[in-house]
Amino acid sequence: MNMPRLVLCLKTFFIDVREGFVEITRHGLALFGLAVVLVTLTFSARPDLQASASGALLGWLEIRQSENQEPTPQRNAANRATAKDPQTLTETQLLVTRWLSRKYRVSPEPLGAMVAEAWVLGERSQLPPSLILAIMAVQSRFNPFASAIAGQVGLMQIELQAHTETLAQFGGTLSAFDPLTNVRVGVRHLQGLIQQTDSLEEALALYGLSSGFSDEGQFVDRVLAEQLLIEKAFGK
Repeated sequence: MNMPRLVLCLKTFFIDVREGFVEITRHGLALFGLAVVLVTLTFSARPDLQASASGALLGWLEIRQSENQEPTPQRNAANRATAKDPQTLTETQLLVTRWLSRKYRVSPEPLGAMVAEAWVLGERSQLPPSLILAIMAVQSRFNPFASAIAGQVGLMQIELQAHTETLAQFGGTLSAFDPLTNVRVGVRHLQGLIQQTDSLEEALALYGLSSGFSDEGQFVDRVLAEQLLIEKAFGK
């Protein structure tokens, strides 16, 4: 075969290949277009399928978007924290906060909030703030998530079942793990026991029993001893 004839054959081959590719592409686009038309007609006849497909597509897009986004920080989280700037406390409260912080190795900011609350509740209930703090110290060492074998929880080790109605006023039994709520319920419980017995020591003994102490006398002694130490911290 001479050179001009070989060139002519190759040219014819490439032309045939090109036309074949164009023809296949044309048919492929036609099939795709037909498929689009059929899907459109199906969705038009079946609105439920259209809604389902749209929902699936939106769901997929939302998942993809959430995967590519960082969680949005909660800018008001500090407002929900049970903490207080020690510099906003009174001189007496600050002395007590520093002393308890050193003894129980608790950060002064959350401890300061508890000390300030003890003063507020003490004024309302006519109970010494040092007594309220002493109960917290003996019961939980200022751990708001402390729990006893018998089921008592929180700073003042309140019994959930016994205080269901009271806790409902604060949002339910889980509110017992909120430090401020726990202290308020505990102080209210102690007030009720004092009115029932007309004796602080007897009320403390009953409080100790209700919070899981088997030896109520030991509980009373520990609370009163801790109260004296707290009062010495601010020179009372």
